[in-house]
Amino acid sequence: MALRTLASKNALSFALGGAARPSAASARGVTTVALPDLSYDFGALEPAISGEIMRLHHQKHHATYGAIKFNGGGHVNHSIFWKNLKPISEGGGEPPHGKLGWAIDEDFGSFEALVKRMNAEGAALQGSGWVWLALDKEAKKLSVETTANQDPLVTKGASLVPLLGIDVWEHAYYLQYKNVRPDYLNNIWKVMNWKYAGEVYENVLA
Repeated sequence: MALRTLASKNALSFALGGAARPSAASARGVTTVALPDLSYDFGALEPAISGEIMRLHHQKHHATYGAIKFNGGGHVNHSIFWKNLKPISEGGGEPPHGKLGWAIDEDFGSFEALVKRMNAEGAALQGSGWVWLALDKEAKKLSVETTANQDPLVTKGASLVPLLGIDVWEHAYYLQYKNVRPDYLNNIWKVMNWKYAGEVYENVLA
């Protein structure tokens, strides 16, 4: 997409935490960040997430994020979020397999227990923020973390790598689910891209 946002190089580098990189350097001390394209149509995640929400979320909300921790974090978080989602027809919602599946069983007891834990953490988060499935690359352990506002996961620990992030800001669900955040959390798993999460997990530990 042609839209660009300007970001302070130092603040954005902190927010990225190695999860993504700015697209090009422009002027001294300034980095240009591109709004990433989606790999699927806005309506491809229906009925779990409506096409109208996806269009507004991507084109209006993500498009506004820039440099400081709030905005730079918003760009990083949303860039991960779009990759975390996949249409059901393309494998979205299929449970994790392989090494990540085994790690989830080991660290949480079962896949169902992980989903229940993330749903509970996301529903309980006061105000706006994110709930994450994180990999501690030093301890080689999975954990569930939450961050407030648009803070990226790296603010909770430099060794934490985001595998999945769920946006629990109202703009992510209100048009469809109103103020019933738990319904949104229950349904988003139907379009979760576990293949992407598994690839990140294996690449980090390789």
